[in-house]
Amino acid sequence: MPNNIKDAYTGGIGTTNRKLLDLLNRRLKGPFTPKEAAGILSLQPKRTLRLLSYLAARGWLNRVRQGLYITVPLGTLNPSQRMEDPWIIAMSIFPPCYIGGWSACEHWGFTEQIFNDSLVITTKKQRRRKVQLHSSTYVVRWVPEYAFFGTQTLWREQTKILISDPSKTIVDLVSDPYLGGGIRHTAEIIKEYFSSEHRNDTALLSYMEKQRNGAAYKRLGYIIECLKIGAPSVVDTCLTKISTGYSLLDPAIKEGGRYLRRWNLKVNATVKGGEIS
Repeated sequence: MPNNIKDAYTGGIGTTNRKLLDLLNRRLKGPFTPKEAAGILSLQPKRTLRLLSYLAARGWLNRVRQGLYITVPLGTLNPSQRMEDPWIIAMSIFPPCYIGGWSACEHWGFTEQIFNDSLVITTKKQRRRKVQLHSSTYVVRWVPEYAFFGTQTLWREQTKILISDPSKTIVDLVSDPYLGGGIRHTAEIIKEYFSSEHRNDTALLSYMEKQRNGAAYKRLGYIIECLKIGAPSVVDTCLTKISTGYSLLDPAIKEGGRYLRRWNLKVNATVKGGEIS
């Protein structure tokens, strides 16, 4: 969308539009909306929308989804293939949210397994649990507001990212083993946590109390005992906090298992020697 027929061109983009794009690149650090762009460029909303559509069509912007864009540096050799860090995108798409589950486990070094999808936990209910945006896939889990705590701040490209801290990551996994890639992987992660520099029994138990999930105490205490992890105070606390009724060790398995009175668990996966079968 050149502003007039005399507008000079350099590298496939008009001089005037290049200046506007350069301004967006310098002022914006992460995904932005047309309203934010209009404020920076001092343009009317309709003209801003036309400009963004023009730049996106020619690869100088990437449209993450309707109404949300990211800039492409002017020196990029192949602008159409440039994509923003998926964690940065998540902060704009699913707020309020934090990176958790298996994604947090990778960050804290609790697993060597590689997950292609980013796990996002949010207090805003979503229509879909799996969202595909360009080349990134997000698995989104909703939690009530009282369960939104225990986060740390990371900075990526001057963008603030919230991620569950090591102890909150474990609490989330025993509340919902799916977040750890299933009960087998969750048990392995728990073992890594207790042998790592991130272990903090006090924080772990405090977070368990805030989480308000009786089944989480059952799974955590049971797995600690099965893997013979040296955490007697954690086990004792879990025993005093377990809820009435039986809970599934692995909620993803609906059939089979034996009832274990000590932990009020239906043990539908066998934990032995650090392995689950």
